[in-house]
Amino acid sequence: MSPQQPSPAFIGASWVALVAGMGAFMVGLFNAVMPLNEKGYYFTILMYGLFSAISLQKSVRDRLEGIPVTNIYYGLSWFSTVLAIGLLVVGLWNATLALSEKGFYGMSFLLALFAAIAVQKNTRDANRPTAQG
Repeated sequence: MSPQQPSPAFIGASWVALVAGMGAFMVGLFNAVMPLNEKGYYFTILMYGLFSAISLQKSVRDRLEGIPVTNIYYGLSWFSTVLAIGLLVVGLWNATLALSEKGFYGMSFLLALFAAIAVQKNTRDANRPTAQG
């Protein structure tokens, strides 16, 4: 059974969530009172996390559809996603930020990762040929 085409509402909601998550994280970084190298650390973790989450979604989906994915790439995709989340947790744990700021960064980061996975899934499903022919 092939997956259905995503609805325009779900595609739109996924993009809105991605922009909201990334935008909130970036606005928070822009307004944060922290050294530029610390802002760079959090920005890099965001970009790394987005890439690794998309890569993980693709490799999991490829395996489910019988498309060959090497064990090394599959494992690295999982490792990278967990590492990105772990690096954010360690950075926030040691940051001299208010607890509310730490929660803000964590939630916007996770929203962006989830939304990136949804956008990638929607893109893949929307570009899939339909069974109608």
